[in-house]
Amino acid sequence: MPKHDFGILPAAPRQGKRYDAYEPQKYACISVDDACIAGIAEKLMSFDSYRSTLSVKGQGLAYCGITLIPPSSLNAFIRSIGEDICLSPLKNLLETALTEGKWVIHYGI
Repeated sequence: MPKHDFGILPAAPRQGKRYDAYEPQKYACISVDDACIAGIAEKLMSFDSYRSTLSVKGQGLAYCGITLIPPSSLNAFIRSIGEDICLSPLKNLLETALTEGKWVIHYGI
């Protein structure tokens, strides 16, 4: 089954740096089945994000790419998840990032 990986960046992304490499182990990523994400995909377009670099703004997740999610967007992301049991590990990760004021990286399918 396809999966999405989510991790917390230890420091804010730097302007001009690209995050193109698939490095889930570097950010202690958790994996979420695509079926869980697909169920709320439309809702996940409601927050500001970036595509692999801070110079490319986006909305929601880059479903098949890399998304950088700023702390200012985490509340909207968490609200999009709701109480879905399938997504509770992701919600926990997002809440941790929010508490710590950290960015989240997403590796799409």
